[in-house]
Amino acid sequence: MTRHQMREAAFMLTFERIFNQDSVEEMIQAAQECDSFELNEQAIALFRGADDHREELDSVIAKHLKNWTLARISKVSLAVLRLAIYEMKYCDDISDEIAISEAVKIAQTYTLKDDVTFINGVLASVSKDV
Repeated sequence: MTRHQMREAAFMLTFERIFNQDSVEEMIQAAQECDSFELNEQAIALFRGADDHREELDSVIAKHLKNWTLARISKVSLAVLRLAIYEMKYCDDISDEIAISEAVKIAQTYTLKDDVTFINGVLASVSKDV
């Protein structure tokens, strides 16, 4: 599994978490059972980390929004932002540039073009603070 595939798997769980009130363990077990995408320990750790720090990450996102509110952000963009900011703040082995680049790649796959630009701008602003 490549690092990009690992991030994509963590993104899928993070996105699902927005709508799912099951425990993290139940979500991981369901993902492993349905076998819709590959899941490894790094993807699980990234998902858990972003979920554990969700309120803090949302606060960081909100701080860097211009003329937007957290509620207006698409759920896909929110999941991408949470993962990228978690990596920027808590994964010392990942540079901000790589976290942003990977977030943009995921956004290009799962969001609209305007969302990609929005995500890139928010993450660039966060990077200056982190």
